[in-house]
Amino acid sequence: TFINDGDTHPSLGSGVTDGCVCGSGVCVCDPRAVLGHAGRQTWSSQMDFIMSCVGFAVGLGNVWRFPYLCYKNGGGVFLLPYALMVFIGGIPVFFLEIALGQFMKQGGVSAWNIAPLFKGLGLASMVIVFFCNTYYILILAWGLYFLVHSFTYPLPWASCSQEWNTPNCTLDFSRSCMRSPIMEFWERKVLRLSGGLDEVGDINNSMVLCLLATWVIVYFCIWKGVKSTGKVVYFTALFPYLVLVVLFVHGISLPGAVSGIVYYLNPDWSKLRDAQVWIDAATQIFYSYAIGLGALTALGSYNRFNNNCYQDAFVLALINSGTSFFAGFVVFSVLGFMAAEQGVDISKVAESGPGLVFIAYPKAVTLMPLAPLWAVLFFCMLLVLGLDSQFVGVEGFITGLLDMLPPKSYFSSVRREVVVAICCITCFFIDLSMVTEGGMYVFQLFDYYSASGITLLWQAFWECVVVAWVYGADRFMDDVARMIGYRPLPYMKWCWSYITPLVCMGVFLFHVVNYKPLVYNGVYVYPWWGETLGWALALSSMLCIPLTVLYKLLHCKGSLTERWRYLTTPVWGRHHLEFLPPETEVKLLPSSDLSKKHTPI
Repeated sequence: TFINDGDTHPSLGSGVTDGCVCGSGVCVCDPRAVLGHAGRQTWSSQMDFIMSCVGFAVGLGNVWRFPYLCYKNGGGVFLLPYALMVFIGGIPVFFLEIALGQFMKQGGVSAWNIAPLFKGLGLASMVIVFFCNTYYILILAWGLYFLVHSFTYPLPWASCSQEWNTPNCTLDFSRSCMRSPIMEFWERKVLRLSGGLDEVGDINNSMVLCLLATWVIVYFCIWKGVKSTGKVVYFTALFPYLVLVVLFVHGISLPGAVSGIVYYLNPDWSKLRDAQVWIDAATQIFYSYAIGLGALTALGSYNRFNNNCYQDAFVLALINSGTSFFAGFVVFSVLGFMAAEQGVDISKVAESGPGLVFIAYPKAVTLMPLAPLWAVLFFCMLLVLGLDSQFVGVEGFITGLLDMLPPKSYFSSVRREVVVAICCITCFFIDLSMVTEGGMYVFQLFDYYSASGITLLWQAFWECVVVAWVYGADRFMDDVARMIGYRPLPYMKWCWSYITPLVCMGVFLFHVVNYKPLVYNGVYVYPWWGETLGWALALSSMLCIPLTVLYKLLHCKGSLTERWRYLTTPVWGRHHLEFLPPETEVKLLPSSDLSKKHTPI
């Protein structure tokens, strides 16, 4: 039978709730009330979906994190644990999220009607993606700021003659006690960095304008839904590849480039005995595949019901990991050139994260002929690479939010454009705390705690457990077969049931046991209240799952066994009627009849 998630449970009494008249274990439902997705948008073509997934999952982490991890963890040897983690962690969960959205035709929250007791998974993903949307865009604002300043010659970070430079600024890279011009541009001009989290300081007006501009771009890319988003991503997903190829061709022509690439791939087989290498591989997979954010589920929900999402998962995984590997050649060809120009070892210039994008690479650009051209190209790529991840993340959050609204409530009648505007404005005002003189410390808190490896691994673990052990792995495999026409390889079921949850929990426990307090730039130690705030960000998503389970169990009637059975019974949609067994089908009445008959059957 159909059930609903209202205050009155169909098998626990009589009543009318959420468009259903219930009694004696049977519900007669208004199809438009239960199946609020009947008028749901779909992609104009399947390539729209592929491009959106590429745009979302392929982001800054592929460029600024994977190459560094590869170099740090044994060069080419790192590809072995990385590839293994792709097949036992990345692809299974990536496929699970897309297939779940496509099957349920709902966003990141309502898709968990497949096991209503665990809708906290959807709420947790909404919290995580909201935090990501809030702080990730600041990287784009920094990129836009650098892009604007790249249209000058010489580049403002190429010399020590600017107003923000100090007497310690030098172009002599061998003097380690001095500061480079790019470092001073980054800390004194872009960030205007204060002494700590407790020194908020003034708002950087230039950064506010860049932040506002990026939010305006994001808004107009997604305000009309997937019909507009699906078209924008053709540019935002493909343009970075064009620039990467151009930068690669230019990079390998530079002196010292070959040494950099050799350094990137040089295998160190002894690293395979180091547990940290395997942990880094697993963490990078969950980070770069955008798992646990609910956005992949939202994107999948706009697919046609019979789309081959199984094939899509492998194609997208290949594109994602291939991009990471190729980006390593681009990055290390330039770092090899920079090391040769400065006469230092590559290990002295190899960095990851913002340090690579806003310090190492801009410094390398100043050593090239036609420096402004390469700076403009690089920061254009950076901006576009991050923009599609940003607006698909916001789209995923909006989808989940709209799917949560009751069909006949006042809020459900609010135009989508207004909801998107409210979301963007809210995030913008939160972002203002990150464009102050102490804003970088706030940004690091969000980055380290709110969408960290711990939160994503926790989320992925429970997703596998709920689908494989609560709903049923074989049952979900059958559902996938109904969509694509055949059952996926049995290894998917084994991964969901055993391998992936064990990997997730193992890496999660490793992170917890080896937890180190957040330190900025290797010097500034966060105060106790800063760490407390960071853990509050992490737990705000992680606790959604157990607290929701506890709340639903306590507010349901009957014995514990009855409550479990009732709350783990899926809430189906109209598109499921085609294949549900006869004993599970229900009689559907027109809404006009239903509204007149408020008596149990």
